[in-house]
Amino acid sequence: MAVEEEDGERPPTREGEGRRPFLRRHWLALTAGLLAGLLLVGGTLAWLAYRKLNGNIRTDTVTGPLLEHESDRPTPAGTAENILLIGSDDRSGDNAAYGSTGGQRSDTVILLHLSADGRRATAVSVPRDVMVTMPPCDLPDGTRSRGGLLQFNLAFEIGGPACTIRTVERLSGIRIDHHLILDFSGFKRMVDAVGGVEVCVATPIHDRDAKLDLPAGRQVLHGEQALGYVRVRESLGNGSDTDRMGRQQQFLAALIRKVQSQGVLLNPTKLWPLLDAATSSITADPGLSRLGALYDLAQRLRAMDSSDIAFLTTPRRPYRYNANRDEFVQPQTDQLFAALRADRAVTVQPGAAPTGGAAQDAAPGPTPAPGAPGSGSGSGPAGPDDSPSGTDGTGTGASGTGAPGTGGPLEGRTADQDDCAAR
Repeated sequence: MAVEEEDGERPPTREGEGRRPFLRRHWLALTAGLLAGLLLVGGTLAWLAYRKLNGNIRTDTVTGPLLEHESDRPTPAGTAENILLIGSDDRSGDNAAYGSTGGQRSDTVILLHLSADGRRATAVSVPRDVMVTMPPCDLPDGTRSRGGLLQFNLAFEIGGPACTIRTVERLSGIRIDHHLILDFSGFKRMVDAVGGVEVCVATPIHDRDAKLDLPAGRQVLHGEQALGYVRVRESLGNGSDTDRMGRQQQFLAALIRKVQSQGVLLNPTKLWPLLDAATSSITADPGLSRLGALYDLAQRLRAMDSSDIAFLTTPRRPYRYNANRDEFVQPQTDQLFAALRADRAVTVQPGAAPTGGAAQDAAPGPTPAPGAPGSGSGSGPAGPDDSPSGTDGTGTGASGTGAPGTGGPLEGRTADQDDCAAR
């Protein structure tokens, strides 16, 4: 017969049986507390990281007001987006080691077109030495520049990003939606953050001004070497700015491949320095000067197939009145910009037919008035060989993607083309 205690409860049959519910409750409470603590710490760290990166980005609050009263800007492109990327050769602060240029100019300008369907990106380099018709610009000091036929990179020195944007819009007919300015030191830090970028150097490079001393062959370039490689000019290739832009495009394609690799995006020890370096080196308009906006832009580029990210330079040739300057080749330049305005794909390939075609070797001719047919949308002088024959009268050829009337490719590259792969 079972024995019961006076209070009617059954005594425990095994030692410690009554402690188990208590221990289970204890461990559940402890585990929940630890998880809550980890989530709190993780959330706090994430918030601090977001605040740090977001605070790195500098906002350009001057350019917008300078542009908002200009009545002759192109109409917006709808759901497609056009971003002007400006590499500044500002020699102040951390960049003082590169010497003085007598003023701040745009060392590199790239028009980045993002298609409305989110599938394509086209990055068009505008030569810094090309002669263009700069429109009058409102200046930060309250005055207004006169404009006129000038070397393109002087627009940044005269009127900063606003005048550069105005000049690009005038020559292309494309509305610039946003702009980003990147400095030298930030570029070096980004390259170091991803562990360097691989390039293939055809011949040895020795350039004191660019702080570059490289043997020939396949190699990985880090910060200072990488900057020298994309900036070197006189001692490499044919010494032209166009040749340098080709190396810049090659390097950017290699950098994009490196960033898209899982070794960077899924590695916090590499991703954090990259984000910190990128945000610290950027000055952007208010629409892009938030971490969330830059993240969305990066995600759009990451979602694209690298074969659909194209790099090219506006078709150019030596300026007929000064071989040390450039001028646009027509009608190819107008066809390129027309294709971007219409959000059509632009076909590129390395070693395509010379961008100038037969026009490159033609004798100099009279200079038309800015904005006249053959003037490159007000971009500078052009001769009779630049007539719009073979186009539809708007500078768009049959398909608007290549040589006039043929739809052939322009010389350039896509981000998936690895120059070192065959070596």
